[in-house]
Formats: sequence, C-alpha cells, structure tokens
Amino acid sequence: MKTSRTSFTAFLLCLALSAAAQTRVIAHRGYWKAEGAAQNSIAALQKADSIGCYGSEFDVWLAADNRLVVNHDPIYKGMRMEKSPSSALTGLKLSNGENLPTLAEYFQAAQPLHTRLILELKAHSRPERETKAVEKIVALVKEYGLENRMEYISFSLHAVKEFIRLAPAGTPVFYLDGDLSPRELKEIGCAGPDYHYSVLRKHPEWIQQSHDLGMKVNAWTVNKAGDMRWLIDHKVDFITTNEPNHLLLKQFINK
Repeated sequence: MKTSRTSFTAFLLCLALSAAAQTRVIAHRGYWKAEGAAQNSIAALQKADSIGCYGSEFDVWLAADNRLVVNHDPIYKGMRMEKSPSSALTGLKLSNGENLPTLAEYFQAAQPLHTRLILELKAHSRPERETKAVEKIVALVKEYGLENRMEYISFSLHAVKEFIRLAPAGTPVFYLDGDLSPRELKEIGCAGPDYHYSVLRKHPEWIQQSHDLGMKVNAWTVNKAGDMRWLIDHKVDFITTNEPNHLLLKQFINK
C-alpha cells in the first residue's frame, strides 16, 4: 500500500511539471475524505477551502416544507428528502457527527471562505418543485452575499434552464447529463458541459468545440491518475474528484 501510494504521488509530481495551467480542481461533495469530514458536510466544505480547491461541489434538495437542505441521496437514513420536513432531516447525523445542514447553514459557513460554491440541484419529482427550489436558492444566495462565488449544475435540463433564467447574468450554469452537444448547450445559455469523463473520452472533440464556442468544460468524478492525465492533456478546464488532495499537490494545478 505504501509503495502504491508513493508511486501515485510520484506520478502526479511528474504531471505537475507538464500540467496545463487552466485545469482546476473541484472537490466532489467537499473534501470529505479528510479527517473529521463527511460527504456534503460543512467540515468537507471548509477542508476543500483549506487545501485551495477552486470549488467545492454539494447537493441540494427542497424538503416537504419548502426549506432547502444539503444532501446527496433522495433517501437518507430512511427519510425521503422531498417528502420529509426539514426539521426531521436536519435532525439526522452525518458520519462525522454533524447534523445534516440546511442550505442557509451551509452558506453561513461559506461566507468567510474563498472556494467557489458548485451547487447541484438534484432532479426533483416535478418541474414545479425544481422551479421553486431555484427561486429560493437564488434568493438565499443574494441574502448571504455569495452571488460572485456561485456556479450551478444539474442533471435536470429544466433546472438548468431555470438557473439560467433566474440567476444573475453571467452566473456559470452547467448541464450534467451528457446528452447534448456543445452547440446545443450554447444555444440554451449554458456555460458549458459538465460531463462524466467517459462521455468526454467518447466525444473528445466536444472539448475543443466547447472552447471554440467560448465555453468551459468540467469532467466528473475523476479519481484515477490515468484519467486525470488524459483530461489534462485534452485541456479540460475543471476536474471534479473525490481525491482533491492528490490532484492538487500544492502546486500541481493552478488554483
């Protein structure tokens, strides 16, 4: 194990000498592998900031009482995000002992930090629920003064279009599903594709096409050195990873 870790680190240090400066690191659900953190926890957000990540990604649901909470799974510890009141959801414990946070609590913790906030709105049961969630998110972002640090992503094309419609002009909004070409994304106002790395390997031409259209490209969720190498060589703008510490290596990627 030690030899494997040393070899991986050495490989990444070699990459550091040739990495394209434009590629930046996004911590997937925060830097949750750090001691004391958990996926989508406030600690994971803070730890992503502490190691200099460009951004920290997190997931948002609209609870039954129309309050916004931060969590990935549609059902957590037997409770369905959309069908449960926020008071019940925020009483649940994450693996690091934190309570599941409301979005307001998450934003409050984010205010003194520097990392960008990559907010994924989960696909909800009805488009109307997604519209309500987007309206409340955009209002809450303004309330906490975080508009200049926000980026939005979603697998739901409806949610993506609603963020484009309601967020301040110029706010980056990316689509996750992988089924639209760069030109189609440009036509609806997206900042670019945010696709699984396998989609970009299948369509490597989409990276250059996106850049030619003035858009950025993100790849998720990339944890293997070989995949990182391929994406950096092909000049993707962002890599979302569960291993932000390995990918950064202090000066590995320009922050």
